Amino acid sequence: MKQLLREIIENKHFTTLFQPIFSLSNGAVVGYEALTRGPEESVLYNPEKLFESAKNENLLWEMELSTRSSAIEKFLSLQSDKILFLNVDPDIIKDEKFVKGSTKHLFENMIKQSNIVFEITEKTAIKDYIEFKKIIENYKTQGYKIAIDDVGAGYSGLTTISEVRPNYIKIDMFLIRDIDKDNFKKSIVRALVELANNSNLKLIAEGIETLDELKTVIELGIPMAQGFLLGKPSKELLVLDDRLKNFIQETKLSLEKMKFTSAFKSQIGIIARRDNGLQYSTLSKDIEKIFLGNIRLHGIALLDEKKTVGLITRREFFTQLGTQFGRELYLSKSIEKIMDKDPLVFDYSTPIEQVIKKIANREENKLYDYVIVEKDESYFGVVPVMSLLEKSMELELNIVKYSNPLTGLPGNLIIEEKIREFLDKEVSFSLIYFDLNSFKSFNDYYSFERGDRVIKYTANILGRHIGFYKDAFLGHVGGDDFIAVLGSYEIEKLCSNIIEEFDFNIKKFYNEEDIERGYMISTDRDGTEKQFPMISISIASVNNKKITNYENITERVTTVKKICKELCKKFKKSYFLTEEEVLIK
Repeated sequence: MKQLLREIIENKHFTTLFQPIFSLSNGAVVGYEALTRGPEESVLYNPEKLFESAKNENLLWEMELSTRSSAIEKFLSLQSDKILFLNVDPDIIKDEKFVKGSTKHLFENMIKQSNIVFEITEKTAIKDYIEFKKIIENYKTQGYKIAIDDVGAGYSGLTTISEVRPNYIKIDMFLIRDIDKDNFKKSIVRALVELANNSNLKLIAEGIETLDELKTVIELGIPMAQGFLLGKPSKELLVLDDRLKNFIQETKLSLEKMKFTSAFKSQIGIIARRDNGLQYSTLSKDIEKIFLGNIRLHGIALLDEKKTVGLITRREFFTQLGTQFGRELYLSKSIEKIMDKDPLVFDYSTPIEQVIKKIANREENKLYDYVIVEKDESYFGVVPVMSLLEKSMELELNIVKYSNPLTGLPGNLIIEEKIREFLDKEVSFSLIYFDLNSFKSFNDYYSFERGDRVIKYTANILGRHIGFYKDAFLGHVGGDDFIAVLGSYEIEKLCSNIIEEFDFNIKKFYNEEDIERGYMISTDRDGTEKQFPMISISIASVNNKKITNYENITERVTTVKKICKELCKKFKKSYFLTEEEVLIK
């Protein structure tokens, strides 16, 4: 064996495969993990047997260096400028042949150290962290990056992360497997995501094998992933299949759109899990095998070709089998005999809020049955009720988080997102800016409490008038500034109605003597007594003709708003001004 190992090491008779690691932002290749095997058709082809044999024959260090060198040579021959991940067994730190800088000396003329990530594979416990940290620091000072592999399994725990302070954390496939169906695994991974975000660590999800797992890790905020679904180990450097790249990009886009969208508008289909449906003619004994083989599966959609005709839940299935003669009556017959023929089925575009209302009105024993989603009148997937409630709460908390606390209207982040969304649609719309005049002097004189009431009053008027229009949006920039986005409607009539109601009711916020005078007497910033006109509203509007970006349209509406405020000041009344009027004048 020792002679065989020496021949393999000296002649570099390795089979080197590369598994791609992809960005979950756009599907681009981030790097490749080099996976070393022994010679093909050899008893040492299995990597565990290869390295274990080297360890037993006291050749681990030579094996490590030779496999790294071989992997880098083959990687460079494929002319890639991506990051290369190389596996390292912690036991090499015990090897007396380890010399500071030997790795750098071996590779310095082959590849930049910054393009190498040493992936610590913990097959055995690290007993001497002090010595181990010295070795890791040695690598870091030479310019290499460090990754901890298999986090969440075996010895790859928080102690190792804390002591090593790696650049990358690779989440073990055990935590990723069926993560779309396991809320506890989601909670663990969320904690790792928060840790990574707070510590400048980069996470990689390992072992992605299904679209639902991929979608879930994207939703959880993991930036990178690898797995058989994305790309199997290969002698070539693979890139992502266009279908999967589109899936990643569409999932990210949907998440961005949902980020500032209320559950009243978010579509149920976006959070659907792509479970396979079965034909309603499937035998009950086959259903039993599926349920017993996946303890986290609580229901199966049943189909007639592509159309949903029923649902069988784990609870109902085993209840029926548990009755007297249940197994004899049902097990060899189609599942149609005991399926729920009236499950909740919704179209992909149905708002989440509407789905929740329907769930609340169904029988108590069905409250937690899966919701079935169809798209283009064909079965699409399922949504567990707990996932539905979690997503609804998450969306509403996001809205609250980014909304103005005084009016409850969306704040600046959501406003920007909505304006960009309208621009992306490439449809005609108007951007309208509302600003109060003489508000500061009113606020200083009457107190901020009455000033807040004026702001709420303004928000109420704008909300009622603008909310009348389909797909319209109203946001609160801050202070006394508001912004609305509307489609191609009669903007002039809308703004005229707003001004009429605003001017008629604003007087109720003043004292009687100020109303009789028609103005307010207060002191300006210099302490000089001065007359201030009643609060009025200036409304500036621009459309998106020949506009393709957010910065341009906001600059233009701000310019029109400034002119509009000057006109309000000049004529001492509310005013509505469009960009077209400015250009004509």
